[in-house]
Amino acid sequence: MDNGRYTYIEKQYIGRDYIRICIRLIMAAFCFAVYVYERDRDNTVDLFLVVGFGIIAVSIILLFMVQYKTVIEDKKVTLNGLWTTKKVIIDLNNIADIRKETYSRYFFNNPVYNLHKNGTVRFFSSGKDAIVLTDRDGLKYYIGTQRPNEMYLVLQNEMKA
Repeated sequence: MDNGRYTYIEKQYIGRDYIRICIRLIMAAFCFAVYVYERDRDNTVDLFLVVGFGIIAVSIILLFMVQYKTVIEDKKVTLNGLWTTKKVIIDLNNIADIRKETYSRYFFNNPVYNLHKNGTVRFFSSGKDAIVLTDRDGLKYYIGTQRPNEMYLVLQNEMKA
């Protein structure tokens, strides 16, 4: 690695999916509304205030928590996840096809890292776009990205080089 300069690098964060942010904010707003609306103040009502602030605090922490990092260099795609996850290295010499695709037709998609399912390996945090790499054995790697066009062009250039 030459002084930390990569051909392409992208970080996917757990807490930056807009749908999940909205869900957490609605839950916190519900807790605050119950706290304000409840007339008789006993100790259990104060719990709603604590839970509401707890949801907000967890949301802020999740905004800065990296789920996985995608690095492309030297004809390899390296995906490195959270603490206990195994680093995944995809050799571009074994890739037969690259294409851009919508990750899933569903509105809600769970964040996944190295999920093996029905002949595919999936890496996804947020958004709707993915790059699909198909190797010579037919195994497909779905890599979620916020910058599909840039990643697609970099992968094409890396395979030609």
